[in-house]
Amino acid sequence: MAIPTYDKFIEPILRYLAKHPEGSAASTVHEASSAALGISDEDKQVLLPSRTQPVYKNRAGWAHDRLKRARLSSSPRRGYWKLTNEGINYANSHQAPLSEDQVKALAVADPAVRLRPLTSNAADHASLVQQQDFEDSVSTPDDRIESALTELKEAAGEDLLETIGGMSPRFFENLVLDLLHAMGYGASRTDLQHVGRSGDGGIDGIISLDRLGLEKVFVQAKRWQNSVGPEAVQAFYGALEGRRANKGVFITTSNFTPGAIEFARLVEKIVLIDGVRLADLMMEYGVGVSHRIVRIPKIDTDYFEE
Repeated sequence: MAIPTYDKFIEPILRYLAKHPEGSAASTVHEASSAALGISDEDKQVLLPSRTQPVYKNRAGWAHDRLKRARLSSSPRRGYWKLTNEGINYANSHQAPLSEDQVKALAVADPAVRLRPLTSNAADHASLVQQQDFEDSVSTPDDRIESALTELKEAAGEDLLETIGGMSPRFFENLVLDLLHAMGYGASRTDLQHVGRSGDGGIDGIISLDRLGLEKVFVQAKRWQNSVGPEAVQAFYGALEGRRANKGVFITTSNFTPGAIEFARLVEKIVLIDGVRLADLMMEYGVGVSHRIVRIPKIDTDYFEE
């Protein structure tokens, strides 16, 4: 049999996780959902064209991505899936099997739509699905490619932040220095010094912009879960003042409150990088990320000129 499309994995994953409210390893859910769909051992050996992953695991991963974006599931740590309270309530209030419209509502591909929380209004679900069907029918292949690339980038960014969340603070601090070096800061990697110890005044790294170390940038890197408020940025500013520093970079995996952003704007010497921008920069500069090349054929009109 052909391996089912990713939308067909949504309900088996939802039902399995509902039976295991404490959560489960993603690898276990892969196997449970594939068994529920009757995928043979032979079909499990089929790889993506890039040959980087079995197709059934890739589609199960995208199905869980949809559940996450519907706020029904989560990844509390790397390689571990668990329904949210909303997800458990959804599974209990929607008898099996889900209707075609319910599955479509969860599987809808438009990034702007799928990031919105689900409502209980079935008419709203149907409207969103119809809107997406219409947009798909009138979009060009180039439009669909751009949309797919945006979606892949967004999913990779979320995976990056989830993976970083499972690493040690020291690893994250070194990761930030690797990223800043990849961006061109420091003549060599040795010009970026990891500090990150008690009594460092909130400084996790120091970058020498010249070989003599006359000009430096001070870095604070924190894997915060909640929004970073002005108090934390003010404390970092105080640490910079104590070192008579003129440049500072504050990087977090979460985000900054408006008060924190305004304070950094007023003092001018601090640059703030939140989790979304951090993931974007890692993808742009290839830190912790690899890229695959997709060859898209296009006629070379110059060749056919006589």
